[in-house]
Amino acid sequence: MTSRVGAAILVVVMVVIVVVVDVAFFRGRFWERLAVNVGIVLVFVAFYFRFLKP
Repeated sequence: MTSRVGAAILVVVMVVIVVVVDVAFFRGRFWERLAVNVGIVLVFVAFYFRFLKP
C-alpha cells in the first residue's frame, strides 16, 4: 500500500470517527466536543507519523 492511499484511508476513517462521536455523545456540548475532536485528530496524526510517513 502506498503512503498516499494509506493517508487517504486514514483521513476517511478519522472523519467517520469524529462524526460518529459528535453525534453519539456530544451533540449540545461545544467545548467538550472541540476537545475530543482535537484529541482524535492528534491521535491520527501521531499514527500517520509513526506508521505511514515515507
